[in-house]
Amino acid sequence: MHMSDGLLNAQTALLFAVVAIAGLAVALAKARADLDDRTAPMAGLVAAFVFAAQMINFPVLPGVSGHLLGGALAAILAGPWVGALCVAIVLVVQALLFADGGLTMLGANITNMALIGTAVGYLVALALRRLALRSRAGLLVTAFVAAWVNTVAASGGFVIEYALGGAAGYGTGTAALAVVGVHCLIGIGEGMITAATVGAVAAARPDLVHLLRIGKQTKENVR
Repeated sequence: MHMSDGLLNAQTALLFAVVAIAGLAVALAKARADLDDRTAPMAGLVAAFVFAAQMINFPVLPGVSGHLLGGALAAILAGPWVGALCVAIVLVVQALLFADGGLTMLGANITNMALIGTAVGYLVALALRRLALRSRAGLLVTAFVAAWVNTVAASGGFVIEYALGGAAGYGTGTAALAVVGVHCLIGIGEGMITAATVGAVAAARPDLVHLLRIGKQTKENVR
């Protein structure tokens, strides 16, 4: 859900720019442990897929657009730290080259989609990893649920930001009803696409799915 310039006041925009920078700094430091010759190409493919998916958007409110987010997909395939960086890079490129989301709102957009969405999606997937390891159907269900929750959580981040410093002239209740309501529906589509994509990768190269690698390592450690 890209936010355009002027949607938040200057203080709130600056606050979430700081939050985004701090979050990405942590992700950058942690991502080094997850990247190697095998996983780096996957990260590039994930970023390209998320970029393409996010280019299809539609208006929700004046200054706010709805679209697929890709945070859970990125986290399940590439890990939460690399996934957050992938989504953030996509958002920066979209803002700079396509004016998709305002530059002053870049911090808020990154906070919502790259940080909140990716983190929540991964935590849900992690909570359901035993189901994901049990069968292909379990993996698909895990991916779907993680993607749906990721989408709704990211829209909730927008509502919190708007409640703190909204400057668009419509009330927080109106924003919450429109944005969260629409993204509950978008989450269904995102869940289906995420499940299909994760399922296809897992069928061909399960060793490239971060969630499955972590799950197997955990089972081996328990044994």
